Amino acid sequence: MKQTTIISCIALALLLGGCYKDKGHYDINMPTLPQVTNLEEEYEAVVGDSLIIEPVVEAAPGDEIELEWRIFAPEAPAGDYEFTGPALRIIFGLQANRYAARLTVHNTTNGMKYFHNFEIQGVTEFVRGTTVLSVEDGITRFSFIKPDSTVQARLYEAIHGKELPADPLQLLYMHDEATGNLPLGYWIITRNGGVRLNVSNMQEDPLYPNTLAANFFSAPDQLDVGLFQHFNRGVLMGVVNGKFYGGATTTWNQSVTYGMFGGYADGDYELAPSFIMTTIGPNTSFIGFDRNRKQFLRFNLYGNPVFFGTQYSVTNPQIFDPLNVGMDLVDMVQVNNAETFAYVADADGTIHELAFQVNFSGPFTFTPIHKRPFVRQELFGENTKLLAARNGVIYIAAGNKVYRYNPLNEEVRELDATFTAPVTMIKLADNENTLVVGAGNSLYYLAIQTGRFGDLTGQINGIPGYPVDIAFRN
Repeated sequence: MKQTTIISCIALALLLGGCYKDKGHYDINMPTLPQVTNLEEEYEAVVGDSLIIEPVVEAAPGDEIELEWRIFAPEAPAGDYEFTGPALRIIFGLQANRYAARLTVHNTTNGMKYFHNFEIQGVTEFVRGTTVLSVEDGITRFSFIKPDSTVQARLYEAIHGKELPADPLQLLYMHDEATGNLPLGYWIITRNGGVRLNVSNMQEDPLYPNTLAANFFSAPDQLDVGLFQHFNRGVLMGVVNGKFYGGATTTWNQSVTYGMFGGYADGDYELAPSFIMTTIGPNTSFIGFDRNRKQFLRFNLYGNPVFFGTQYSVTNPQIFDPLNVGMDLVDMVQVNNAETFAYVADADGTIHELAFQVNFSGPFTFTPIHKRPFVRQELFGENTKLLAARNGVIYIAAGNKVYRYNPLNEEVRELDATFTAPVTMIKLADNENTLVVGAGNSLYYLAIQTGRFGDLTGQINGIPGYPVDIAFRN
């Protein structure tokens, strides 16, 4: 027994000694890394045209190299955009979106693979420019302005051979900020409906709901649209038939049901068209106004919009009572996700300005700041338009003029540019350094950055009818 133990110990010692002596005496020959040149980080591909990418690969002598290509196109069947060959040569049949792509350099001699990522931006003639919604002799028109300012008028009729629904309200370019501003479509919203268009070809996309009624899982018998806003996930949020609806975001943004409306935010209320949407971090809340009870309402987004009504506490109720305003809402705007200005009319038609702040993300508070008659009553009429900017000023379009209003000192200043026709649209652009004004058959571009008061910097004529709304895609 003792002899066996002694022999085992000697053998173990010799084994460990051998391992120790052998440590670090191995020669490791790493394979030579293939060098890839003539491969860009981003390519632009015209939809329906050839896309050719020809990299140059230098490998060690004797190595057999095979190139494998893949374009990550979530809307395409698996395998459709996987290729093998020394160059990528395809007819680009995807949409005018940005796609991730990968070149795999496969050394078939030793089995090693090397990955090179790049991106492909699909483009069409519609990938950059301005879309315009207008009314010409009572007919809704949809047009496109190219980057060189050429107007392709009445584009919808030219493509589809039919007219759009009457009474247009809004034009919204839908994109999902969570996926690199992935384009999802255009919505043309009218008083009693709407049409969705593909961003690549401006056609009604048969894969997705292409009318507002079809965007409901169960559509109401009649649609009376108040107002919609673009939520940052690329879906519509807004008021239909006095109720609040939100597009579904709980599925993949290429799903045919993405952005569709389920039931409205359940509750006993009748909303005015105008509402405020505030997104701070992961929290989104809404300020609505019940036109029957004449009170401000709280909604929160918890997957879907949820009605909380007047479940909030009020500070400074002596300024005004948000639970019993006693006047009709005319319009409501907000600056910097903070201070909100509601313009309400009393029984005599006098316009009052209500300024307040809310915290609808908890603790749930409503803080009135001031209540006062608006300083220039004559500026409010049937076609008055309000637009708030981040710097705290509010632009007011009334008649054939546009004004800059500062609520801090109640200064109202007429902008420098003049118009010969009534102003029918105002919209901010260029990171709020430009105000685009629609009047007559034209769009006017006004400088409004610090020290500028609306002097004319550009003009586009030839809009069919008067502009109602515009959307930008750059």
